[in-house]
Amino acid sequence: MAGETTSSKKFRLRANPALYEINTWVWLEQLSARFGRTIKLGDVPDEEWDSLAAIGFDAVWLMGIWRRSAESRRMALADPANPPAFDRALPGWKAEDVVGSPYAVAAYVPDTRIGTWDDVDKASGRLHARGMALFVDFVGNHTAVDDPWTRSNPDFYVQGTKEDFDKDPGSFYRVETASGTKFIALGKDPYFPPWRDTAQLNHFNAGLRAMEIAGLRTIASHCDGVRCDMAMLQLNDIFGRLWGHLLNGAAAPSTEFWADAHAAVPELTLLAEAYWGTEGRLIDLGFSFAYDKGMYDAVRDSRIADVRNQLGNELEVKGHFAHFLENHDEARAPSVFGKIKLPAAATLMGTLPGMRFYHQGELQGYTIHWPITLRTVAEEPTDPDIEALFAKILRETKDDVFHAGVWKLLQITQERDQTFSNLIGYEWRSGKEWRVIVVNLSSEASQGWVHFEDGRFDPRNYIFHDRLDDAKYVRGGESLGSEGLFVRKDAFQAHLFEVVPS
Repeated sequence: MAGETTSSKKFRLRANPALYEINTWVWLEQLSARFGRTIKLGDVPDEEWDSLAAIGFDAVWLMGIWRRSAESRRMALADPANPPAFDRALPGWKAEDVVGSPYAVAAYVPDTRIGTWDDVDKASGRLHARGMALFVDFVGNHTAVDDPWTRSNPDFYVQGTKEDFDKDPGSFYRVETASGTKFIALGKDPYFPPWRDTAQLNHFNAGLRAMEIAGLRTIASHCDGVRCDMAMLQLNDIFGRLWGHLLNGAAAPSTEFWADAHAAVPELTLLAEAYWGTEGRLIDLGFSFAYDKGMYDAVRDSRIADVRNQLGNELEVKGHFAHFLENHDEARAPSVFGKIKLPAAATLMGTLPGMRFYHQGELQGYTIHWPITLRTVAEEPTDPDIEALFAKILRETKDDVFHAGVWKLLQITQERDQTFSNLIGYEWRSGKEWRVIVVNLSSEASQGWVHFEDGRFDPRNYIFHDRLDDAKYVRGGESLGSEGLFVRKDAFQAHLFEVVPS
């Protein structure tokens, strides 16, 4: 992971930031086609950075800037499961359009198509000048199978025997090294088949851990944050359970890797891709944010009670979760939620405490998932209704009240029927700024009374201005204090109120 380093001052994110994930290779190819010249990261026109700042993003994750693997590309071309997905994203694709996976990293240096370290630093400086931070990837669990380490330092990897290989050749990669033939385990999530283009690192090896932290220091000198791929797989107990049968009795280190990493680069913001209830552990070890896949699943499946329960989670209240409707691993939001569910789902995810995580193409309502091994994709028509929805949410959540304010879950009680249980309500307050959000996550019109506990109301009227549909409602302070706010919303719709005294 060695590379040149520069000194850089870390950009400090405000609370509850909005992060935008960009598939860097696709983005540069699209820009190159639009401007009629090859554009690398340092050549991105200023107006592109300006547009990201104007939308309201606090950070940009440039996904996939590291050197791609030749073996990963070869495997992607040979895999018979890939052509249908390639056909959908890029009709008429050719072999040269396949560039390999960004998660089979061959070296932690910018890929030549992306640019150089200097190009990365230029991008970082342009983001900083516009009030945005730069995030990049860190794939600590595994490398590409053709990473030079597999030959120079095979002890950095989990290895099997020839007997293991003969018994299960689909789980190992055969490598010829100076010390003989090695059978390196392929990286994997225990619930899925191995990632065939990756080699599993041995996280109990002290030399490997030292090299990874040295590499992370280099990466940190060029960016403000890293999204850590499958971060929970590097926890000592999970790694030991998954690979202990191949470790010849090796003992777990006395410290957790992520605690050591955070100590080495304390100013670097860490975002964990995390599952299986490991989010809290990773945050305790130094992560600022962790994926909230549980919230995503609950909203997708309309499990409203689970959404409400999650909103009582201490990590939720403290803003440590990253909320998303899509990312490069998930299907496009319209194909998962259906267009009808998006007003409620997008309003919820975009106004909760924590990181508000958006994905390239999401704001336009794209429906085709982009295979991460393609260098470019075909143009897709945008959905004006979805574009307008996200534009409103992002415009509103730029306001400081959504970042410096205090968030509180609100009680909702019934009005004539039981549909009040379909509603989720909460508020943001900061000084005189007050926002109230109510979302209906169900397939039926729902109603109820929203209650406020702080008793700040005086007899004057209050204007509830819904920033999603521009409707205005006037309510008296006395009735707000005694009865609450009556709301009724159609299926999968939402209120995003700005509240001001009249």
